[in-house]
Amino acid sequence: MKLLGGLSAQAFLSRYWQKTPLLVRQAFPNLESLVSGDELAGLATESEVESRLVTAGDWRLRHGPFYDEDFTALPEKDWTLLVQAVDHWVPEVAALFDHFHFLPAWRLDDIMISYATPGGGVGPHFDQYDVFLIQVEGRREWRIGQSCTEADDCRDDTELQILVDFDEQERWVLEPGDMLYVPPGIAHWGTALDNGITYSVGFRAPSLAETLVDFSQFVAERSSEFDRYADPDLSAREDAFRIIDEDIDRVQSLLQQLTSDRAALLEWFGRYMTEPKYAEAPNDEAPLSPREIARKLDHAPLMRNQSARLAYVRGCLFVEGEALPTTLPMEGLKWLCEQKTIQPGDLGGSAEVGRLTLLAELVNRDVFYFDEE
Repeated sequence: MKLLGGLSAQAFLSRYWQKTPLLVRQAFPNLESLVSGDELAGLATESEVESRLVTAGDWRLRHGPFYDEDFTALPEKDWTLLVQAVDHWVPEVAALFDHFHFLPAWRLDDIMISYATPGGGVGPHFDQYDVFLIQVEGRREWRIGQSCTEADDCRDDTELQILVDFDEQERWVLEPGDMLYVPPGIAHWGTALDNGITYSVGFRAPSLAETLVDFSQFVAERSSEFDRYADPDLSAREDAFRIIDEDIDRVQSLLQQLTSDRAALLEWFGRYMTEPKYAEAPNDEAPLSPREIARKLDHAPLMRNQSARLAYVRGCLFVEGEALPTTLPMEGLKWLCEQKTIQPGDLGGSAEVGRLTLLAELVNRDVFYFDEE
């Protein structure tokens, strides 16, 4: 694959994925900036957009939304603007996810875009997730450091998670079109050499704590008042205050039953991994029926909301944290998940009714929308 410097997807996964960094020169040789620095600053003034300003040296961190005056007051160098989840707001940026479909789509998180002036950066740090760093404008120097653990200390004089010690292993200068893959836990330190733009394609990696909390909530919602600790095999006690092994065995068995139900585990996982990064505003419009969808499709194509998250298994489509049971065959589910545009003639064949029914659900959930233009 050109994206991976000539490596096959499997070779990349076997040799580099979550193991060691990989620099690919000209992975995106013709990529033009989809968002200018001014447009990025404009996004950072919106209250619903997550943004940050970092100044190097004092490592001051400020959170948006910002005002125009915040940017005019900045010096000519040593600062970085970072805007999270630009794919959520700019469909052309979200289309970059297509280049990474050799990985599970539900693992993709967001595309952060940073604009940096010379000397700008966020300091030596490490992330808990995989990231592909794509240089789009200007040059940025990246230093690769040690593999980090909880034992690596961070500075206590800044909100940023900046490492106290950085053991440089390699150093590269990325130019427009170059891409650097950095696995979780690997220290890295980027510094802008020119005014420039970098895209960071990040991946979802929920912590064990987050997973337990969400799964526990899912199980709790499905449980009834009759699902309780029970001990019909209880033996008489000589010491009423002592907890014995048999007590813990019953609790352990009760908890193990939660994860032994693979159908429930699958439903939770599909819903959890497709939850939107940001909640959409509720759709107050009247829902469209499959027949109305078909009729409107004769006059306007359907476009995919690029920020929507989809995944499927046999008999179920997961959409934005919801599970939609369906009789649509696997190939039909795959087809729906892959489509960026649906034209009037795309729904023919024996699966038309099933696809239309599910498509109506997706339209009413704003996963697809009609291109009225």
